[in-house]
Amino acid sequence: MSSLEETPSSEFYRQVLLGDVIPFWMRHGLDREHGGYFTALNRDGSVLDTDKSIWFQGRGAWMFATLFNTIERRSEWLDAAGLGIDFLRRHGSGRNGKLYFSVTREGRPLRMRRYVYSESFAAMANAAYAKATGDCRAREDAIRYFDTYLDHSFTRGRMASKIDEATRPSRGVGPLMFCLLTAQELREQLGEVTIRGRSCTEWIDWSIAEIERDFLKREHHALMEIVALDGSVLDHFDGRQLNPGHAIECAWFIMHEGKLRGNQKLVQLGLTILDWMWERGWDQEYGGIFYFRDLRGLPVQEYWHDMKFWWPHCEAIIATLLAWVLTGDEKYARWHRQVHDWSFEHFPDQELGEWYGYLHRDGRVSTQLKGNMWKGPFHLPRMLWYCSSLLESTARKEVRCSR
Repeated sequence: MSSLEETPSSEFYRQVLLGDVIPFWMRHGLDREHGGYFTALNRDGSVLDTDKSIWFQGRGAWMFATLFNTIERRSEWLDAAGLGIDFLRRHGSGRNGKLYFSVTREGRPLRMRRYVYSESFAAMANAAYAKATGDCRAREDAIRYFDTYLDHSFTRGRMASKIDEATRPSRGVGPLMFCLLTAQELREQLGEVTIRGRSCTEWIDWSIAEIERDFLKREHHALMEIVALDGSVLDHFDGRQLNPGHAIECAWFIMHEGKLRGNQKLVQLGLTILDWMWERGWDQEYGGIFYFRDLRGLPVQEYWHDMKFWWPHCEAIIATLLAWVLTGDEKYARWHRQVHDWSFEHFPDQELGEWYGYLHRDGRVSTQLKGNMWKGPFHLPRMLWYCSSLLESTARKEVRCSR
C-alpha cells in the first residue's frame, strides 16, 4: 500500500458521511418541537427514549456547524446546529452554572454528573457556531464553558472524587485529552484566545506535557488511563485498566497538533502511543479493537472488556490514516486498511443506514439501537469528515508538488 489510490478515498468517506450518516441524523435526530437532538434511536431511526444527553447537544451542534464551516454553507446544517445551541442556552445549565448530563425532552433536569465533559463539547459547539454565524454570545459562551471546564478539571478539590482522595488519590488522562482537544477547537474557530492566564496553544502544550510525563509508561509500552498523583502505576483493577481506543484517540490529537505546527517531536509522540496501544488493542483472533485490556495481561474486571464498540474503531481509522499521511510508513497504511475493512464489514447497517454501536467480540451485533446517551452524531461523522478532509488536502498538496 504505497499510494493514496490503494487506501479508501476521500470521496468514499465523504459519500458515507453525506449520503448516509448525516441524512440519518437529520431525518431522525432533530427535535423540531422542543429543540435539541434525540439520540436514543432504534435501528430504523424511531425514537426509543426522548430523554436528552446534554453533552450530545454540544457534540451534535459542533458536528453540524463544522459541516457548514468546512464543506458547504447549507442552511439546513446551520439550522440543525442552532437547535443544539439554543437547547443548551435554555436548558443546559443548573443553578450553579454547571451543565447537566441528561434532561427530559422538554429540558427538565434529570442528572448532574461530577464530570465536565458536557462543558468541553459545549465550548467546541459554540466556537464553531460563532464562526459560522458571527454570534457574539456563542463566542462568549465558548470561552465561558471552557473556563468552567478548566476550573472543575484542574482546580484540586473542585470536582468530587470518584475514589476517596484520602485513601487513594489519583488523576485521569481524560481531562487532559479534552483540554487539548477543546483548546485546539477554540483556537481554530476563535483564534488564540486567553483563558485562565493561558492561550489556547499554551493549554495544548501544558496538556501534552502532562500526558507525556505522567501517563506515558515507556517501561510498559502503554498510555495509562489513571495514575497516582506522582504518576506512578496504581496496581489495582482500575489502575491497570487500559482503554486502547481512548489512547489511540489521544494519539491522533497529538499527531494533529504536530501536523499543524510541523513539529516532528509531537508527531513522534503520537506515533509512539499509536504503536503501543494498537499492539495491545487489536484482536488477533477475531479482528477489531478490544474495549479494555490489563496493563500486565491479567483478567479485566468489566464484563464488556472484549466487546467491539463503534467509537474506538472510528478513532483508530483516523489515527492510522493520519500516521500514514505523516510518515508514508507502509505499516500504518496496512493498519488503516485493516481497521477500515473490519469496521465497514461489521458496523454498518446495509439496509437502514448508519452504524450499530455495539458488537460482540466476534463481530456479531449485540444490540440494534443506533444511538443512546453515548452514541449520536459525533464519533462516526467526525471520523468520516476528518478522513475525507485529510485525504482531499493531501491529494491537493501532491498535485501542487508534482507541477
